[in-house]
Amino acid sequence: MTVYLLIAAGYLLGSIPFGVLLTRAFGAGDLRRIGSGNIGATNVLRTGRKGLAAATLLLDGAKGAVAVLLARHFVPGLGDHGAMIAGAAAMIGHCYPVWLRFRGGKGVATLLGVSLALAWPIGLVFAAFWLGAVLLLRISSLGGMAGAVAAPVAALVLGYPVYAVGLAGLAAILLWRHRENIARLRAGTEPRIGAGKGAPEPDAAA
Repeated sequence: MTVYLLIAAGYLLGSIPFGVLLTRAFGAGDLRRIGSGNIGATNVLRTGRKGLAAATLLLDGAKGAVAVLLARHFVPGLGDHGAMIAGAAAMIGHCYPVWLRFRGGKGVATLLGVSLALAWPIGLVFAAFWLGAVLLLRISSLGGMAGAVAAPVAALVLGYPVYAVGLAGLAAILLWRHRENIARLRAGTEPRIGAGKGAPEPDAAA
């Protein structure tokens, strides 16, 4: 019963669509009808409201971290397994929120929050790969995917086998959510950051 409650709580927390709520609250319109229709920070940025985009990025990351921290606080007996289950549920909630008919974001910010809360060195590796790829290659989606793949490797190297397995599964979900971006990368048509106003940018921070 405790595990089921963890899953339910993590999922409901993760499924809060902060991007949609913030854009509505501050008069920026229905995010699902803007740009790509994605609910993450990259699409919020298309409204021209940088502050809302930054807030969405932070809140999407925070809900993943909070799910992990709540599991550790209220169910300490489950240890690493409980924290990983709660974090995974939060990311799945973000990607497939019940409130939006299971049409959510792509999970990069939430997975980063989960990684930082599980073990901050894992989160730092995630962030370093994400930002490094973005700065070097100027492709947002590739940075998010690089960070997600690096996280389970870092967990394994740092001695967190439970986290390594869980993060590998979440990285697979994130890659699936980015399948259109991957197709564009293979075709050489994935937009680069700053490539031009007419080119839509991928939703990697969703």
